[in-house]
Amino acid sequence: MTANEHRTTVWPWIVMAVAGFHVFVASMTVPPDALQGQLSRIMYVHVPAAWLAYLAFGITMLGSAMYLWKKDLKWDRRAHASAEIGVMFTGMTIVLGMVWAKPTWGVWWTWDARLTLTAIMFFVYLGYLALRRTTDNLDMRAKRSAILGVLAIVQVPLVHFSVIWWRSLHQAPTLLNPEGPSMDTSMVITLLIAVSGFTVMYVAMMFKRIELSRLEDAVLVSEQTSSGPIAGHGITSPDLTGGS
Repeated sequence: MTANEHRTTVWPWIVMAVAGFHVFVASMTVPPDALQGQLSRIMYVHVPAAWLAYLAFGITMLGSAMYLWKKDLKWDRRAHASAEIGVMFTGMTIVLGMVWAKPTWGVWWTWDARLTLTAIMFFVYLGYLALRRTTDNLDMRAKRSAILGVLAIVQVPLVHFSVIWWRSLHQAPTLLNPEGPSMDTSMVITLLIAVSGFTVMYVAMMFKRIELSRLEDAVLVSEQTSSGPIAGHGITSPDLTGGS
């Protein structure tokens, strides 16, 4: 492995660590909310995770559409990598939302519009990842998942605007509010730092996951085109005639 290849492998981990450290410091040094107290610090992970889930699934849609147009597997790998990261961020959003809901609403879960639609989005993209495992044919796999990757994006606006379109227990938008942010300035700045840090971590994760996807595809192609001996090829049947 050359020095350049080594840097390509290592630098995303360094970037993720540095970005995560900055988000942690910012979220722990900002004053707590007057009403929610220390519980409000969950927001600096919960909100960026939700926004990055939107971004990740948007990139999945873009990569899927580009594959259907260009038939180039590099776009399929990008769509796959982003969907996998988006599922992780969506799961993080749901779990942290439940941690926040228990002391705030008194329950871990309620069938609120946003919560329900977020859970559906989570399972649809899990289905996208499962669909990719139904065949080892790279082009067929890419085509099937690309169609779902394009169609599934409709869930993102449904989830985001659900608190406006339907009655909801979930908090209405506070940062992207037509009347301006309904938050203290220090909290707004910290939230923007957290969103920026999570975005940097997403980009670094994408580099690592796409790199892994290239290796996985190369191994799969190698196995499918290998002309080497089949396992057990050198084993011969026992002589049952007694040598006669």
